[in-house]
Amino acid sequence: MYADYAYLIVALPVLAFLLCLFIGWRLPVGGGFITVLATFAGLILSLGIFSEIYPGEIVHQSMPWFANFNVGILIDPLALVMLLMITFVVTLIHTYANGYMKGDPGAARYFAEAALFTASMLGLVYADNLLQLFIFWELVGLCSYLLIGFWYRKPSAAAAAKKAFLTTRVGDVLFLAGIILLYNNLASLNLALKPGEYLLQFPVIYANLASIPGDQLTLIALGLLGGAVGKSGQFPLHVWLPDAMEGPTTVSAMIHAATMVTAGVYLVARMFPLFYAAPHGLTAVAAVGAFTALFAATMGLTAFDIKRVLAFSTVSQLGFMMAGLGVGAAVGAFAVGVSIFHLIGHSFFKALLFLCAGSVIHAVNTNDMREMGGVGKYMKWTMYTMLIGSLSLAGFPLFTGFFSKDEIIVIAYEYGTMINFLPYIFLVLAAVLTAIYTFRMWFSVFTGKERSNYGKHESPWVMLGPLVLLAVFAFGFGYVAQDDFYNYLDSNFEHYDVDFVQLAGIGGHEIEGGHGAEAAEGEHAAAAEGEQAAGEGEEAEGEPWYIQILPIIVAIGGILTAAFFYWDKVKKFDPSQVTGDKDPLRQTLLKGYYQHEIFTGWFAETVVYGTALICNMIDIKLVDGWLNWLSAWVMGFAQHVRKVQTGIVQNYVTALVLGVVVLVVVITLAREVGLV
Repeated sequence: MYADYAYLIVALPVLAFLLCLFIGWRLPVGGGFITVLATFAGLILSLGIFSEIYPGEIVHQSMPWFANFNVGILIDPLALVMLLMITFVVTLIHTYANGYMKGDPGAARYFAEAALFTASMLGLVYADNLLQLFIFWELVGLCSYLLIGFWYRKPSAAAAAKKAFLTTRVGDVLFLAGIILLYNNLASLNLALKPGEYLLQFPVIYANLASIPGDQLTLIALGLLGGAVGKSGQFPLHVWLPDAMEGPTTVSAMIHAATMVTAGVYLVARMFPLFYAAPHGLTAVAAVGAFTALFAATMGLTAFDIKRVLAFSTVSQLGFMMAGLGVGAAVGAFAVGVSIFHLIGHSFFKALLFLCAGSVIHAVNTNDMREMGGVGKYMKWTMYTMLIGSLSLAGFPLFTGFFSKDEIIVIAYEYGTMINFLPYIFLVLAAVLTAIYTFRMWFSVFTGKERSNYGKHESPWVMLGPLVLLAVFAFGFGYVAQDDFYNYLDSNFEHYDVDFVQLAGIGGHEIEGGHGAEAAEGEHAAAAEGEQAAGEGEEAEGEPWYIQILPIIVAIGGILTAAFFYWDKVKKFDPSQVTGDKDPLRQTLLKGYYQHEIFTGWFAETVVYGTALICNMIDIKLVDGWLNWLSAWVMGFAQHVRKVQTGIVQNYVTALVLGVVVLVVVITLAREVGLV
């Protein structure tokens, strides 16, 4: 019953967008309650669909759109967990925004854009084909531009919005190129499609991967990865994400937790069979993800803007998710469950952290942690809920982040034993730094002496309520849901009869024990439950005990390190004594590895501007020059020809007679030589 109304999950936020846009200015807080009701209704529908199809069914609906193409809805385990997460988290964010945006003259515009943003992400998730997904993908990019630049009169916000839009367009071009290449390869197969099937539909793609040449699969995978790198803020297209904080804090929470940045990870997860079949496809994913995780974590150590610290942590955690998918080269499709589990858990504690940051900013009217300190005395609820989010982000035992992020580290170790240890090393280092910068932030904000005068008040309950609910999930979701989540996600590609053993041969993967991808998935699913697993006749060996406890040591060690530097009660070191203001490493981190200077000072002003000058010269001298010469020659020739047009009848008669004489002479000569 609920599945018949699945289209309303997207349609209701679209309706909320229209209502807020046209009549929101007449309603309290811009009609924010309409957006809350729309997303909450989507949550109820998603829960209803979950109750109907869990654990072994999927929903697939389609209808004609234009010739040879349908628009469809595909709700399988992967799409369903994303729908549940997005509708739940975004409902809480919109509820919080009703308090946060109160009094803002642009509230109606905000809730209209937020509703469209939500609808776009939901449409992206349950699209049943790549073209439909790409359309919603572009809508997500448009909405992010509008929301990041919400305070468009502020120059930094307008610049950040433009930066996000243009940077992600680079990835989108690569994504579109990958789609076109995939379509051409599928079209060349002359497939006998059944009624209702069409090219670029996910089941059709999965069923025909083995028929596409390996080199083509690699090119397609790199194109799709380019799109994911742009949307999910991975190196080198990550530069837009830290600046996305220029919008309202609730926008940051949506972008960083539940909507835009998760789209890239979702794309790689959705197309995992293709990446698995593509030689070196998952290797590229693992390399990009692991490097980004460590790279962004280092920048979080020196940031002073509380939202920027969280932004760098988002980039880093997205790197963990990408790396988790990339190490699927060793563990098969089990990696999809591990990575998406971290994505879901991350959405809870990152939304919590951003909303807590918004609560603090709402009270103290500054983003700079150097102007905070001692806030916990006046904001107990915010302090303790943010502590839960921080412990989860740091991977502290029994919190959600411990069960999600650290499982990625463990399977990265197994990837290392079979292929390469670099992703594992990078992720361990990133985990240490994550714990340090997270609690550097928490201690700097809530403990110590007050460093400025600010409004000493807790946020209203319309803002605190969502914090408490998110804190519950940030604490308990991992422990409660891990085993069932892995089992459910492991069945995702079984619905499409994806043969991972065959794809492993195409991609050149060597699965542990020689059993193939399916056996590896079974082994790791059981390992996640702490049990011994058998892989088609041979016992699977677990990781060494020191590998299993290393994430715990890393989390606790990082928190203690931050405490010794930033918690006044146990402080033993002064950060300024470790690195001075002019220390080269500190300056490098503060400047973000001089990325801005490289992108604007060198790439934009030198490479792009230089290329533009060359193109302009070619255009003026070669293209326009040739056309101008040709037109001048034609005009000159015409000037000479027009002289015979005198307007005197005698001249025309003379020319006619001469013409006749010439013709007679020519014909006579031709007869003489036998040509006529």
